[in-house]
Amino acid sequence: MHEVEAALSEASARYSFVLVPGLYDSGPEHWQTHWQARHCFWQRIAQRDWNVPDIERWIGAIRRLLGTRSRPAILVGHSFGALASCCLAADRSHAIAGLMIVAPAEPSRFEAEDRVPDAPLGVPAVVVASHNDPVMRFPRAVHWADSWRAELVDLGEAGHINAEAGFGPWPYGLRILRALVARVDAGAG
Repeated sequence: MHEVEAALSEASARYSFVLVPGLYDSGPEHWQTHWQARHCFWQRIAQRDWNVPDIERWIGAIRRLLGTRSRPAILVGHSFGALASCCLAADRSHAIAGLMIVAPAEPSRFEAEDRVPDAPLGVPAVVVASHNDPVMRFPRAVHWADSWRAELVDLGEAGHINAEAGFGPWPYGLRILRALVARVDAGAG
């Protein structure tokens, strides 16, 4: 694990690593919070109200954070935050180098189906999905991964890939991120 963390720390000189939590933010036991606490290179979007599922607010929060950064960003979005990350990447309004899309929410649950792109995102991306995610059925995750031209990582029966499903520090997630960084470095699309 030390090798993975060292590689990500080294990559932070080239990329801004940005956490994009979903609804209600990510609590103290969530993997996003663990990652942020363990590595000083993480940045995390800020919201006034984490309880209102407004996709434009989430996109705006990412834009505000990226507006203060000079390096291309690798966005790591969970659930609703994953959808907002995809929207911003598709807008091509900021330097997004790659996306790690974890347990994306079904856009229609939030009346966001007209906003979330159903087309290639134009950057290296990975969708991490579960067969028993209550927020998106696995066949839909496969559909979105195909539409976005993203690699699909199948975690099996992993719930919503959050603290409630047992995903605290989640070292395997960091390995997935490291592989994505290698694809970004190689210029893969």
